[in-house]
Amino acid sequence: MSIATNLLKIKSSLPESVTLVAVSKTKPISDLMEAYDTGQRIFGENKIQEMAEKWEAMPKDIQWHMIGHVQTNKVKFMAEFVSLIHGVDSLKLLAEINKQAKKNNRTIDCLLQIHIAKEETKFGLDEKELNEIIASSVFKEMNNIQIVGLMGMATFTENQEQIKKEFTHLKSIFDKLRSKDKPQCVSTLSMGMSGDYQLAIDCGSTMIRIGSSIFGGR
Repeated sequence: MSIATNLLKIKSSLPESVTLVAVSKTKPISDLMEAYDTGQRIFGENKIQEMAEKWEAMPKDIQWHMIGHVQTNKVKFMAEFVSLIHGVDSLKLLAEINKQAKKNNRTIDCLLQIHIAKEETKFGLDEKELNEIIASSVFKEMNNIQIVGLMGMATFTENQEQIKKEFTHLKSIFDKLRSKDKPQCVSTLSMGMSGDYQLAIDCGSTMIRIGSSIFGGR
């Protein structure tokens, strides 16, 4: 099936409230342009250099999402154009994003990554660390970032109950954050990928990251 067919099929199944990020990492620009020509405007990359090269070459109405783990020293290469950074998991990284955003006269939207999976290899904050960041005076002085929500990745498993439990846990942390922060700002809950996005949506996800179901396997 073509990229266009895959994309239209997925989009037609999504509720209006859910945003689709097409995960285009490692894919050639021709593949991204096929998705673009089918109406897709949000692409997710996990390597900053690759994302910057695609940004240079492609139409400027695209929103670029950084979905991979971010190294502090690489932030400057995407600060000019990135729309949303998904995997922010430390105050140090937030400070660097804020600094680079200020240099580019921008406010950069960020999602804080929460560790919900059983695997130790996944990055992210626990609820206590999240609350410490939000409450810190250093964070409150950052004027060039906006925390717009949370992001998390479930355990890579066939066990649907396990995945559902993790998504539900993330949704409850998200709801608590919304209740104490400005709810109009904290509106994005990014969870769900090709294998589990329907379950993620059932559990309250507002943004899904889909790669292989659109572009085929790596």
